[in-house]
Parts: sequence; structure tokens; C-alpha cells
Amino acid sequence: MASTVTTSKDSAATSRPGYGRLLRTRGAWTFLLPGFAARQPFAMLTLSIVLLVQHTTGSYGAAGAVAAVTGVSMALFAPYTGRLADRHGQRAVLVPGVLVHAAAGLALTALALNDAPLWALFAAAVPTGASVPQVGPMVRARWGVRLKGSPLTATAAAFESVTDEFTFVVGPLLATALCTTVDPSAGLVTEAALTLVGGLLFAAQKGTQPPVATTADGHPRVRHASALRVPGVRVLIVTFLGIGSVFGGMQVSLAAFTESIGEPGLNGVLYGVFAAGNMLAGLACGAIAWKVAPQRRLVVAYAALALAASALWTADSALLLGALGLLVGMCIAPALITGYTLVESLVPAGARTEAFTWLTGAVALGQAAAVTVAGQFEDRLWDGAGFLVPMGGTLLALATLLALRSRLAGAPRGRTVARGMGHREPVAVD
Repeated sequence: MASTVTTSKDSAATSRPGYGRLLRTRGAWTFLLPGFAARQPFAMLTLSIVLLVQHTTGSYGAAGAVAAVTGVSMALFAPYTGRLADRHGQRAVLVPGVLVHAAAGLALTALALNDAPLWALFAAAVPTGASVPQVGPMVRARWGVRLKGSPLTATAAAFESVTDEFTFVVGPLLATALCTTVDPSAGLVTEAALTLVGGLLFAAQKGTQPPVATTADGHPRVRHASALRVPGVRVLIVTFLGIGSVFGGMQVSLAAFTESIGEPGLNGVLYGVFAAGNMLAGLACGAIAWKVAPQRRLVVAYAALALAASALWTADSALLLGALGLLVGMCIAPALITGYTLVESLVPAGARTEAFTWLTGAVALGQAAAVTVAGQFEDRLWDGAGFLVPMGGTLLALATLLALRSRLAGAPRGRTVARGMGHREPVAVD
């Protein structure tokens, strides 16, 4: 009897989802390390553009507009990139993508330094954004292949959120340091170089990429249904747009705030504190064995995010702004993690890379819109007015989420939706 009980306890402890067990997944480290290197530059891109263009033009509005074009371009092209990766394999999409991105980023840098007109910067920003490598969604898709419905799915979503946010702790600090102490162009040049090297290293890991469905004659099987046809994905896109408004609004407004108080070097520190809050909350989310349904968790987490973001514009000191930024960051992680986890129950495996890129693109699009509006607010209104953007974005997204939350439930087994895209019965992700 005693022996049986002990064995049962040991088995339960072993089967409990956790980071240790996740990282022991066979083959995980072969894509995790290069994946981290490849996604690091993404955290530097928007801020590097803002700091470079603001330096050469003297306008946060112009800087925000160029960064916004980059974000919109990425948001529009990211889902198409994800769909191509699902059909033809990640390597086939990633290698040419990083080559184009590095070249476009260097071209944008050269144009800015040579005082090119704004329309020329916009023209260079389009391929720069369109070619941003979608490494985060590709890593998430690789986890999906490795775990295949395991209880570790939610832990993997949390781990990826933590990894993303760790890059957003390091990236802004690195971009700010390079642009303020080396040269205004150093951030964007470094971003292009890191993208090229990291992207090629990640693409070389062919053994862990999701398999491509093929026909009998070996050609890729073409999918006619898009992940966008799943109603729950469309709801998640709106919620992620709101999250993007927080990232974009914070980037421009923190830069303007720190410059207004004569401490531009604090920009990277304050944004790092914001990202650190996100990372710490992500670690906690992955360590908890959740009993609450993910749909409900998303609503609660998003309500907390909207409330915290609504207080940012009231900050009148760097210390208070840092504290509020930390709180906002801690509220973002649960919403992001739960949203990505819901994809597993809403979208068939063959369309998940595309689904993940829709969400990543939504964040980029929300960020682009927020950068534009916040830049205009900072130029035309008072210092810190850009913080109104995260408040407005999250409140609008929360209202949409509350109205359409029923669509986040997976379709019952056997039901056909989205022109033949079958859904599995909702699986437990907690």
C-alpha cells in the first residue's frame, strides 16, 4: 500500500506541467537557442527607427509615422508569410526573408542619414516591415509539433511569452544605448545584422520544423481555408490589436517623456521595467496549474490590463511612471499567454503558423497605429499625452472581447465550419 501511494505521488509530480519538464522535450534546444537569437532584433526595430528618424527630422510625429508604416507592412504581410510557411516549410520562407530584411533596413538607415524626404523613408519602411522574420510564430508552431496536445501546451505558451518579453527587456536597452552613445543609426544597423545571422541559424534547424503536407506526387498540398475564417481567431486579433496599442504608445511616450525631463537615457530603462513586469508575470502564469477556463482568464486579464493602462497618463515622475509601467507589463503577459493558448483549441494544426502570425501581425498593427497617434499627441498636445493611446486601445478591445467572448469556444466535434476547416473538440489547456 505504501509503495503504491509513493509511486502515485511520484507520477503526479512528474506529470505536472512545468518549465523543467518542458525544456527536457526532445529536440527543443535545437530550435530554442537559435530562435531566441533570431527574434531578438524584432524588439529593437521600432525603437531604433523612432530614435533615428527623430534625430534626423526633429519630429516625433515623422518618426512615429515611419515606424507605423513598418508595423502596418509587417501586419499585412505576416499572415501571408505564415501561410507560406505552413505550405512550403519554414526554411523556404525564412532564408529569403532575412536577406530582404537586412538589405531594406540598411537602405532605410542610409536614406535617413542623408536627409531623404519623408516619402522615401516610407518607401523603404514598406519592405523593412514586410520582411520581418516571423520567428516567434514559427517557434510556437514547432512546440505544437513536439507537444501534440500535451498538458505542457499552456506551459510552452507561457515560456514563449517570457522569451518574447525577455527580448523586449534587452532590445530597447540595447537600441537606446547604441543610438544615444554610439550613433543614431547604430540601432537599426545592428538590428539588420542580428536578423541576418540569427535568422539563418534558425532556418538551418530543419529537423524540428513542422512537416509540410504533400500530395501523392510530392507537391505541397494547398489549403483553401484560412485561419482567419475561424471566428475565435478574429476575436483574438482585436484583443491583440489593443495589446499592440500599449506597446506602441509606451515606446513613443516614454521616449518623449524622458527627453522632456532631460534624461533620454532613462527611456530604455523604463521600457525595460515595463517588459520585465511582462516577463515576471509570464513566468508565474506558466508555473500555475490553472483551473479556470482560458476564455474567462482572458476576460479577467484584459480587464486588469485596461484598468492599469488607463492610469499611465497621470504619471508626473519617472519613478511613478516606472511603477505604473511595471504594473501594465504584469497585466499584459496573462492576456498574451491565454490568447496564444486558445489557438491550440480553435485552429487545426496545419494552419497554426498562420494563426500565430495573424496575432503577431495584430500586435504590430496596433503598435503601428499607436506609434502614429501617440507621436501626433506628443507633438501637438502636452508631454505624456501619448499615454492616452494605450488607455483608448485597451478599452475598445475589452468592449469587443466582452461582446464576442462566446466565439472563443472551440466548435464541437464533427461540426464543419469555415468551408470545410474542421475543428477538434475543445481540449483542456489548463
